[in-house]
Amino acid sequence: MILKKFIKNSVFFLVVIICTLTIAFFLITATGSAAAEGRPQTVAEVALYQGADREQVLIEGAKKEGEFIFYNSNSWMTNVVSKAFGKKYPFIKVSVARMRSKRMIKRIMEEYAADRHKVDVIETSHGSVQILHKYGIFQEFYTPEMAYYPADVKKQGESGVYYLADREIYYAVGYNTNEITPPEAPKTYEDLLDPKWKGKMSIVASGTGIRFIGHILHAMGREYLDKLARQDVKVQNISAAAMATLIVSGEVPLSPTAGRTNITLAKNKGAPVAWFPVQPVLTTIGLSGITTKAPHPHASMLFLDYLHSKEGQSVVMKGLISSPRTDIGSTEERFKKDYLDSRYPIEIYEKKYSEWETLMRKLFIRKN
Repeated sequence: MILKKFIKNSVFFLVVIICTLTIAFFLITATGSAAAEGRPQTVAEVALYQGADREQVLIEGAKKEGEFIFYNSNSWMTNVVSKAFGKKYPFIKVSVARMRSKRMIKRIMEEYAADRHKVDVIETSHGSVQILHKYGIFQEFYTPEMAYYPADVKKQGESGVYYLADREIYYAVGYNTNEITPPEAPKTYEDLLDPKWKGKMSIVASGTGIRFIGHILHAMGREYLDKLARQDVKVQNISAAAMATLIVSGEVPLSPTAGRTNITLAKNKGAPVAWFPVQPVLTTIGLSGITTKAPHPHASMLFLDYLHSKEGQSVVMKGLISSPRTDIGSTEERFKKDYLDSRYPIEIYEKKYSEWETLMRKLFIRKN
């Protein structure tokens, strides 16, 4: 009788314990699910998340993802910036694919068409970014760093941006100091019309030269462009980097399409060259953003935060690339800039670019 009662009580207590544990399990599961529901899950949710625990959420998510895929068209981004990020976040593997902008567009469009979504973050030139954005490749994202960038270098969305500039290149007057002393060097665009510069100037025939034509039209007008053409300006079918080499040798005494980075690199090596920011300065930019189908959104957003932070931009500037961030850089870079590429939608820009190219041939190339 006693044994039977004991067994009966033991079964009762066992049932109570099982029920208690079951209820506790469901409570814990429900609480965990509720917490999970409060955290970003999709690419859009991660990209636009602004909670107080944002950094913690991104880091925890990035640790699980372990990597992100970075397509870019700039060697400094590939070889230095991405590696600096990897050192700060050693739990994230940065897989970089560097390619020219046109090839990048083709590759990304093919991947999206085949529903093979590999790329997380894209960094390239403004025109290419506009094309990709037109086809819905870029996901709107939020970063607290975007507040430090001017409106001209970002594509604003409802809550964030679709892409944001991370580097700037300046083109203005570069000259050989053995041929031209700094006091006599041109300081304004009007100075370039001085008869003493006739036959001594060259511009590049590449995209930079074509943009220069558009830049002059916008900044100075068609009448000025006609006057400049009468200065017997030579058109060199070379890049801005190659133009800097000709300035170093003295073969080209003066060029208004000289890149600040190229001239500064040569000057740092002892070359007799100088660069002056005739204002407004033609400025081209590189921009970056996260894709709508990013496989690793947490790691991607950590990278975009880093790239656009003061720390990340300092790494960018070590490559003699300038920063569009407003609270960084030297006082010498506080000049008026012309973000020509950002001025027009892609459809209008393509038409304008064709017009500028035609003007270059008509006013400058046919005379050489």
